[in-house]
Amino acid sequence: MSSLPDLQSSFTQLIAAPSISSLEAKHDMSNKPVIDLLQQWFTELGFECQTPKVNDSRDKHNLVARLGQGSGGLLLAGHTDTVPFDEGRWNSSPFELIEKDNRWYGLGTCDMKGFFALIVEALKDLPVSEFKKPLTILASADEETTMNGAKAFAKETTVTPDFAIIGEPTSLKPVYMHKGHLAQGIRVTGRSGHSSDPAKGLNAIEVMHKVIGQLLKLKQHLSENYRENAFSVPYPTMNFGHIHGGDAANRICGCCDLHLDIRPLPGMELADLEHMVLNYLAEISAAYPGSINVSTLYPGSESFAGDANSDWTQVVEQLSGQQAQVVNYATEAPYIKQLGCQTLVLGPGSIEQAHQPDEFIDLAYMKPTIELLKKLIYKVCIK
Repeated sequence: MSSLPDLQSSFTQLIAAPSISSLEAKHDMSNKPVIDLLQQWFTELGFECQTPKVNDSRDKHNLVARLGQGSGGLLLAGHTDTVPFDEGRWNSSPFELIEKDNRWYGLGTCDMKGFFALIVEALKDLPVSEFKKPLTILASADEETTMNGAKAFAKETTVTPDFAIIGEPTSLKPVYMHKGHLAQGIRVTGRSGHSSDPAKGLNAIEVMHKVIGQLLKLKQHLSENYRENAFSVPYPTMNFGHIHGGDAANRICGCCDLHLDIRPLPGMELADLEHMVLNYLAEISAAYPGSINVSTLYPGSESFAGDANSDWTQVVEQLSGQQAQVVNYATEAPYIKQLGCQTLVLGPGSIEQAHQPDEFIDLAYMKPTIELLKKLIYKVCIK
């Protein structure tokens, strides 16, 4: 007799197992409890499971579950971690599944632990003994921070699927292209002193003013010289997200920090963007030797470009009843694509609920997602 939980129970158990990823050690959590649950369920379904530890992580693991032999087949991928939650802004516990207004609320319902529960539910009704091509499940670590789980899998695995689906929330619309992400910190170190004699110091805020002026020129250059009309925002964006400097009106500011975010189009390498930033600031750096430091805040994410006209895109469009689209946010797709497989991002729920207080997934997605997963698995692994 099967001990697999029903769909609501599997959602409940996954949400009750905190798996927050954070660059700050005090907020970061191991994802091992989620990995253990998934390993138990997929093992019962007949999968061979491995749970390799991810290097350079705080006790993070991937799950690689495989059913069937040989090369090719289908990879269903997703991440086991969540973002931190806003204390006091949730109307219920983030780690308790709450049903209200035909929605399931909880941290990870939409983005995206719930996807694995839906895979398990789809597999219950499939003749797994009849698989002609292998099905692989990747449950990765640290997507919300470094993407080290997906990067390690792409580097180390011997799995060679023909096709891949990454189950991020896309409202069940296939996504074949998205932008990347680069986050940089710029620190200007000046010389503090009494405000009554500015010449005796170096005001870091004034130097940062010059820095921002150059970055605005770079922002304009990016918007005027790079374009992909498939995107709703068809150019690379730059955002100044954080700035801090100084401590008193009557002191010359000795230090000023700026954090910025750049979203490159497919075909733009992160390393090239980093060089652009340095080149645009070179003249100021020469005028104020040793005062300007540019660093990467956290590992960036490459952009992703699949093929809107590929056989796989056309199959998924037909089975989902939705036309393939592009999005502005980043996923693990560029690393999964390194396996040589045709890759799409497609999953239940809306990205509008991701990273929000009271995250939820609408129950209207449950049956269509399960049916679509069955069709995709049958198409690739059984037919």
